[in-house]
Amino acid sequence: MAVTAESDPLSTIMATTLSSIVSNASNSSETTSGDEEDPAWGLVAMITTSCILGVVILTTVIGNVFVIAAIVMEKGLQNVANYLIVSLAVADLMVACLVMPLGAMYEITSSWALGPELCDMWTSADVLCCTASILHLLAIAIDRYWAVTNINYIQSRNSRRVLTMIVLIWVFALAISVGPLFGWKDANFEERVYVDHACLVSQDVGYQVFATMASFYVPLAAILSLYWRIFQAARRRIRHKVGSNGNAKRSRYQRAAQPAPPQSETAPIACSRGSEYELSSCATPTNNGSTAPSSAGGVSSVDVIPRETEHRKKKTKKETLEAKRERKAAKTLAIVTGAFIVCWLPFFVTALMLPLCGEWCSFSDVMMSVFLWLGWFNSTLNPIIYTIFSPDFRQAFKKILCGRAAVNSRRVR
Repeated sequence: MAVTAESDPLSTIMATTLSSIVSNASNSSETTSGDEEDPAWGLVAMITTSCILGVVILTTVIGNVFVIAAIVMEKGLQNVANYLIVSLAVADLMVACLVMPLGAMYEITSSWALGPELCDMWTSADVLCCTASILHLLAIAIDRYWAVTNINYIQSRNSRRVLTMIVLIWVFALAISVGPLFGWKDANFEERVYVDHACLVSQDVGYQVFATMASFYVPLAAILSLYWRIFQAARRRIRHKVGSNGNAKRSRYQRAAQPAPPQSETAPIACSRGSEYELSSCATPTNNGSTAPSSAGGVSSVDVIPRETEHRKKKTKKETLEAKRERKAAKTLAIVTGAFIVCWLPFFVTALMLPLCGEWCSFSDVMMSVFLWLGWFNSTLNPIIYTIFSPDFRQAFKKILCGRAAVNSRRVR
């Protein structure tokens, strides 16, 4: 493919792409042996594929732009924890802008006609953005684990720590993606581009093992371990709260059932404030040094019973709300982990098997395309999963769509 100095590179790419589409269509029509319906069905399939992929790209762009705009515009969302969400949205937006359009063109034409250099750049951008997106999911899991297991982490979490995590994510993703640009690729790379018109990431066995392990398998194992520990810690915490509430209730009933011993006339009244699970009451020291409810100016046993009933109802409602929060958190973790595995596991399994098996493994082009776009579709789901469960993000999206005045008027009503 020779290009003169006066020609426009963009027009050359468009002309080459159109010629590739025409040649593919003519080749498909020649192989139909006079069947007039196959070219029509091929055109329908091409239009349908273009529409579906266009909707996926547009949805990914809009979703991640909304996440970034919501955090930038809403002061309530401008906290350290959302720095990771912003960086994740940037990575997913880069997938939609740099990777998906060329992938859609490659999918529609079924041929790569842009040369090995642009193929190198496209595959490296693919590895960079997708690896960064996956590593952000790992960083979010680490941040949530620290927040659950360390009581003081939320107070000590500062912008320097989170920004350091973000920088390490992008540096590590860049280190994984630039390997083929510096020659870490298989010997059949240029032949595959020029002869087979196929653009694949380097099929060198060493690079594939390194890239798949560092980009997916190790982060996957860490994410599963962290979310399992988060779930276990949350379940232990809710069980501990329920158990402590039950013990507090039993002790209060025992104290209310015991008769008050005779008080000394000169005994001072000691008032103590109980915990949030106990009633505040005044008590006087007894002969053996313990405390008992005061009858003079204090709370009588008759007054304790309705207060106990009211307090028990409040605690039961609070425990129900806490249980709902725990179930919602567990559901969110299950959706996050499940979506990540469903989207990326098929692609990385085939990506690792393809260079290892060689000719023994045969994967159809349709299956490889479905697995590739399924992985990219995770960038479409991320802004939905990580923000739809947050009322603050939902409110910010409503303000962006309907305007701040419309949202405020609805609140007043």
